Amino acid sequence: MIYFGTDGIRGVVGKELTYEICYKCGNALTRTKDKPKILIGRDTRTHGSHIISAFASGATLGGGNVTDAGIIPTAGVSYLTKKLGFDYGVVISASHNPAEHNGIKIFDSNGQKINVLTEIEIERNFARTNLSEAKDIGVYEQKFGLVKEYKNFLLACANCSLKGLFVALDCANGASYSVAPWVFRKLGATVKCKNAFNKGEKINFNCGALYPENLAKFAQKDKFDVGFCYDGDSDRLMVVDEKGNILDGDRILTILALKYKEEGLLSQDKVVGTSITNKGIEDRLSKEGIELLRSDVGDKYVIEKMQEEGALLGGEQSGHLILGNYLATGDGVLASLILSRYLASGALSLSELASIDLYPQVSRNIEVKDKLHVLNSLKLTEEVDKAQAMLYPGGRVILRASGTEQKIRIMAEDKEKEKAESVVKSLTELVEEIDRD
Repeated sequence: MIYFGTDGIRGVVGKELTYEICYKCGNALTRTKDKPKILIGRDTRTHGSHIISAFASGATLGGGNVTDAGIIPTAGVSYLTKKLGFDYGVVISASHNPAEHNGIKIFDSNGQKINVLTEIEIERNFARTNLSEAKDIGVYEQKFGLVKEYKNFLLACANCSLKGLFVALDCANGASYSVAPWVFRKLGATVKCKNAFNKGEKINFNCGALYPENLAKFAQKDKFDVGFCYDGDSDRLMVVDEKGNILDGDRILTILALKYKEEGLLSQDKVVGTSITNKGIEDRLSKEGIELLRSDVGDKYVIEKMQEEGALLGGEQSGHLILGNYLATGDGVLASLILSRYLASGALSLSELASIDLYPQVSRNIEVKDKLHVLNSLKLTEEVDKAQAMLYPGGRVILRASGTEQKIRIMAEDKEKEKAESVVKSLTELVEEIDRD
C-alpha cells in the first residue's frame, strides 16, 4: 500500500500527510458505503482542525455525514462509534509522534480498526473523486459534548471508589488532558497533574508515555501511590510505582492478567503479547497456568490474535493495553483505572504487585534512508541467524522495520546482558553499513 501503514495514514503535515491526501481519504471513504455516517475526533495538535476540515470536505462532497467530537482520546472515538451507530470512526492523531506529525486512523462500525482489505479499497478510491449532486451533499456538524459520554463510560468501567489513592498523571499535553484528571477525581482519588494542557505544539515533547522517567523523579518526593503516563491520543500507558520504578506494558499486562485470573475473568486462561514481550513474562504467567500467545508487533495484530484465540486481554511492551471485556481497542486511561481499582482494594503496593523477574533486553532504533532496502539485505538476514544461534537456547533476536517511521528496530534478549549488548552492537553497525550502500 502507498498511504496506509501499520496504524493508518501518518506523516509530517505538509510533506507525507498533505491536505490533498486528507481530502481524498475522506472522499474515498464515501465510496465504501452509501452516505456513511462518520464520527471524527482528534488530539490537541494545532493542525488537527485543519486536517478535519480537509477530510470532512472530501467526505461531505461524497455524500457522507460527519460529526466532529472535537478533542477526544482514540478509545473514545472507538467506543462512541459503536455505541451511537456510526458507520466509521476517524481519529486525527499521530499518537506518540512529535507535534509536526499527524495521521488518520479509521475504525469500523464495531469500533475496531479497519482491516487491510478495507484500507486497500480506500486507497484505490483515491484515484477517482466521488461528487454527489447538490441535494445529496452530506452535513458536517460539531458535537463536542460527546466526550462526556466517554467519560461516563470510563466511570462505569471502574465502578469503584478510589478514595485514599494518590495518583499522579502525565497527560503528554494530549487528548487525555481533560478526561483522565476528571475521571480520577470523580472517583475520589487525590490527583496531581503534569502536562495536562491543550497545548498541541508541546504534545509528547519530553513528557508522557515516551518519557516516564520525568514523572518517576517525583515519586518519592510527592509520595504518590501510582503515576500514569499517557501518549498524545492516550492509547498507550506507562506506569510509575511508589518507589519511582517504571513499569512498561509487559509488567502492566502481567499484573492485569494475574488479577483477571483471580476474578475468573481470564477467558481460556490466555493472554496475547507480541514477539518482543519479555520471556520473563511468559515464565511468570506459565506458573499461574496462563498461556502467553504472541502476535506481530502492533496493537491491531494483538487484537486480531485476541479475536482468533478468544482472549480478553492483550498488550504490547510499548504500553498498548487491550481490555477486551470493555473495548476492542487500546485505552490507556481505561487500563490505568482498572489497575487503580486493584491498588485501592488490595493490601499490596504497586511495587509488590510488579515484582517479576525479567530477562535483560537491549534495544536500538536506527534511523535509515530506506528501511525496506536494509531489511531485505541477505547479509543482514545471515547475521541475524548467526546471532540467534549464539544466544540459543534461552535468548532471542528480533529485527524489524518500524511501521510508522524510517527506522530499523533491533532487540536482543538473553539472561546474560553482555551477550545481548554484543549482538545489538554488531547488528547496528551492519544496518548502518547497509544503509550507506
